[in-house]
Amino acid sequence: MPELSNLEKTLGCKFKNQEILRQAMVHRSYLNEHPEFAGQHNERLEFLGDAVLEIVVTEYLFLNYPDTPEGDLTNWRASLVNAKMLYLIAMELGLEEYLYLSRGEAKDKNKKSRHYILANAVEALIGAIYIDQGLAIAKAFILDKIVVKLPEILKTQAYLDPKSRFQEQAQDKRGITPRYEIISEEGPDHAKIFTVGLYLDNEFITSGSGSSKQEAQVDAAAKGLKIFNW
Repeated sequence: MPELSNLEKTLGCKFKNQEILRQAMVHRSYLNEHPEFAGQHNERLEFLGDAVLEIVVTEYLFLNYPDTPEGDLTNWRASLVNAKMLYLIAMELGLEEYLYLSRGEAKDKNKKSRHYILANAVEALIGAIYIDQGLAIAKAFILDKIVVKLPEILKTQAYLDPKSRFQEQAQDKRGITPRYEIISEEGPDHAKIFTVGLYLDNEFITSGSGSSKQEAQVDAAAKGLKIFNW
């Protein structure tokens, strides 16, 4: 496990209590496997960090975009605080090598599961910075590492979910509203996988899959955006 002092250098701040920083990196699974570990897992810090992140981003958007409707601000905020964005921040900070995970969790290469663990670790890290360094430093961290992504989000319209983006582009460029049709449903009720087709009029564009019809539609729309380079 790398020294936390290296993480402090990456973050640009020296913790008064380094154990708070360590706690932010401890996944629940590690404690289940190491009952002798003196610290706690990071879920309480995650709870706190989520709230700090939300208010800092909300305040920034409210003050800097006074003429933007509430609905747009909500979408912009969601694009900054969602798990996908926080995972990207975690990778930029190199948090994965500092995580305390059980052996099973460490070996598990399930992409989705690891993404959520890392996204949650960013929220826990924000909570740790807030507790140890105060709101001003936590706010500076959020602005410098997360809110800085907003211009690119606005440029690429990444704040729109893939279904909304595909529909907007299809209507603009083709004058057609896309439709989705279920192709198949497989697996038991508690673990069903849906496959849907994406169509423009009667033209089949691509298919997507997911654990719900909505998830499958979003997957298909995301693929459609890449196919048309939209």
